[in-house]
Amino acid sequence: MININEVIETNKMIEKENLDVRTITLGISLLDCMDSDLNKLNDKIYQKITSTAKNLVATGEAIEKEFGIPIVNKRISVTPIALIGGAACHSPEDFVTIAKTLDRARKDVGVNFLGGYSALVSKGMTKADELFLRSIPQALAQTELVCSSVNLGSTKTGIDMDAVRMMGDIIKETAELTKDHDSIGCSKLVVFCNAPDDNPFMAGAFHGVTEADTIINVGVSGPGVVKNALERVRGANFEILCETIKKTAFKVTRVGQLVAQEASRRLGIPFGIVDLSLAPTPAIGDSVADILCEIGLEYAGAPGTTAALALLNDQVKKGGVMASSYVGGLSGAFIPVSEDQGMIDAVNAGALTLEKLEAMTCVCSVGLDMIAVPGDTKPTTIAGIIADELAIGMINQKTTAVRIIPVIGKTVGDSAEFGGLLGHAPIMPVNRFSCDAFVNRGGRIPAPIHSFKN
Repeated sequence: MININEVIETNKMIEKENLDVRTITLGISLLDCMDSDLNKLNDKIYQKITSTAKNLVATGEAIEKEFGIPIVNKRISVTPIALIGGAACHSPEDFVTIAKTLDRARKDVGVNFLGGYSALVSKGMTKADELFLRSIPQALAQTELVCSSVNLGSTKTGIDMDAVRMMGDIIKETAELTKDHDSIGCSKLVVFCNAPDDNPFMAGAFHGVTEADTIINVGVSGPGVVKNALERVRGANFEILCETIKKTAFKVTRVGQLVAQEASRRLGIPFGIVDLSLAPTPAIGDSVADILCEIGLEYAGAPGTTAALALLNDQVKKGGVMASSYVGGLSGAFIPVSEDQGMIDAVNAGALTLEKLEAMTCVCSVGLDMIAVPGDTKPTTIAGIIADELAIGMINQKTTAVRIIPVIGKTVGDSAEFGGLLGHAPIMPVNRFSCDAFVNRGGRIPAPIHSFKN
């Protein structure tokens, strides 16, 4: 039974502690749109998206109004386009036409982002996959809010190093083509190991081939709520600290579950998952780094940071899992540098380095996220950073990812401005020693021994 105190508490979280639902993401299967004729394929994709998602934004806004819960983004994810366009696309340019169709459909239904311009190449590439990968720079440069992701490895298959090496070049080319806007194209491109099929968060969202025709997934936020709760137990022992995080994560996730169920009912689309991730925004007071400071660190990056993040992640999951019927996606605490004012402050203070962030990704849910690096960073160095991060995911049987932005024309000491939800980021130094001979070997890093559990 809900009592008045709980209502007042939730209102306070929304008004003063930045509680919101980060996204409602509608997953749409495009498998029934496949066609060998490119024009017909594009028409089918446009019709499927616009007819299925026509009420998504209006429904989200109605839920916001009725329940008083801000829903920051309404998004769409679609079946990986490398699969859908395989029969019709005979060049990278053919794939770019699909990206433009996706962007047009996104614009016409009014959603904030559309994800699924994606490929799954964890073990090897088809000819269509290769053409698709080569299309990514142009696709991201010529569209506004289409997001791209590529799964390059998994615990079961190992890491496709040919694709990793290629993605180093593709990220660099994307940066060049969007250099007039601080290489913003790279902010819409992420590479994964163990990518989940039901991730509602951009840029990594796509509608998995194991999913139903349509599905509603919800991603929650609420770092500000957790921080405020921890302020009330400042100086307490770890038992009390953990209990506080768990209880708060439960409340935050409960809001997400309510929104997911309501959206599912009103749209007549099955509910998929709630992603428990604590997702920060550039707003002051809505920061994962600030939670780490409240736990007891001067800055994110100080000794103890990895332990504090591990604790936070675990307690968020323990609290959140009780609040939702189905939990999935990435689930944990995000550490995107540009989207988190506390992370930005830590970088500027010299407390947080790329290497420390990599260590933190061993215990959090995503990876090196929204990292701006000097524009002259070599493609092979980017590929090496990707390989390191993917290896962490492969060995630890978890999702890891890299969203790195070599900002053309800028170097350490400068700042890149992406705007809106993507925020701004200081340019971080990168280890200048070469890994060329390593990433140029070609082939595949084999799956680890614990992958043979069958």
